[in-house]
Amino acid sequence: MAFTVGHSGVSVLLNLGKLILTLYAALVVFCLLVFFPIMLWLRIPVRGFLRAIREPALLAFSTTSSDAAMPDAMKRMVAFGVPKRIVSFVMPLGYSFNLDGSTLHLAVASIFVAQAAGVELSLGQQLVIMLTLMLTSKGMAGVPRASQVILAGTLVTFDLPLEGVILIIGVDELMDMARTTVNLIGNCLATAVMARWEGEGKFETTTVAPVAVES
Repeated sequence: MAFTVGHSGVSVLLNLGKLILTLYAALVVFCLLVFFPIMLWLRIPVRGFLRAIREPALLAFSTTSSDAAMPDAMKRMVAFGVPKRIVSFVMPLGYSFNLDGSTLHLAVASIFVAQAAGVELSLGQQLVIMLTLMLTSKGMAGVPRASQVILAGTLVTFDLPLEGVILIIGVDELMDMARTTVNLIGNCLATAVMARWEGEGKFETTTVAPVAVES
């Protein structure tokens, strides 16, 4: 943060604050328009699901590392009623290919850099950037600041200033908290969805207590 302010001035904090608020708003809208309807459609108990993922989500939010929260999340999804064989397959696979929060963050950050540099992007270019990020974000490590590598590659590909990464990295910790949490929620929901499709999900509607997962 000190480097960002020293390099770009105090006025940049206002724009960075808008960036953070935009990302948080986009993630909230995504959860309400995508995750919530899916739970209603497949009759996944919303309150029970939220209670099941509460502690793993708080861990992901505080550590900005989805990998750190994965063991507890897997235990709690098993306790929630998802068969262990589904959890053990879907959850690790989702950590490589189901990164909704990270993709949204990268899209917002790319547009922010373009606007900061005064580069006008057409709707077609923005859609191409989004499709590119949907592909390049796959396989991204679930550790703090991993998305900066993908962002840097995207900026270079579309002739946007690479200095934008330096501008954003000062507040990346705050954005990383939200996108990591959404990644975790999406992967936990994916296990419940697969259990429903397999006809094996018998979900608990009461408070879920953690249980040990046998190796």
